[in-house]
Amino acid sequence: MVRVVGADGNQLGVMAISEALQMARDLGQDLVEVAPNAKPPVCRIMDYGKYKYQQSKREQQAKKRQHQVQVKEVKLRPKIERHDFETKMRRARKFLEARDKVKITVMFRGREMSHQGLGYELLQAVVEELADVAGVEQNPSSEGRTITMLLTPLAGTQPPKPAKPKKEDAPPPEAS
Repeated sequence: MVRVVGADGNQLGVMAISEALQMARDLGQDLVEVAPNAKPPVCRIMDYGKYKYQQSKREQQAKKRQHQVQVKEVKLRPKIERHDFETKMRRARKFLEARDKVKITVMFRGREMSHQGLGYELLQAVVEELADVAGVEQNPSSEGRTITMLLTPLAGTQPPKPAKPKKEDAPPPEAS
């Protein structure tokens, strides 16, 4: 004995499995068990192929809407000039606004290794520069000749939407 639910969602009652199967065949549909642990088990009359197709379409739409987080890297040197630093920060900000994580790496060469404090100061400047869009996920750590830090986008930031040109912004036609 099974409880049968019709294709429109209405209860058809409790009946024998053979009777429910015959009813489904008469409607050109399938009999699908939806709650096997219920007393009595619940079966639904539906077009199972259509159901599976709609389910796969919903999964595709959900996959299309999700964003795969990537870790982007920005490499710095301890003797970086202000303009180069600002350029690197614009790039890091763009990554963070696109909801990607950013790994900041300060690389040392030769005698620069004796001035690792400059690298930590540089990373502190990065944190201050990007404080409005990023938080520190992994604090600065020294690994050989590099110091690395991982930044993650803040929860409130949204990816930038492409700007649509407005008709008012168009230059006025030239009078001749």
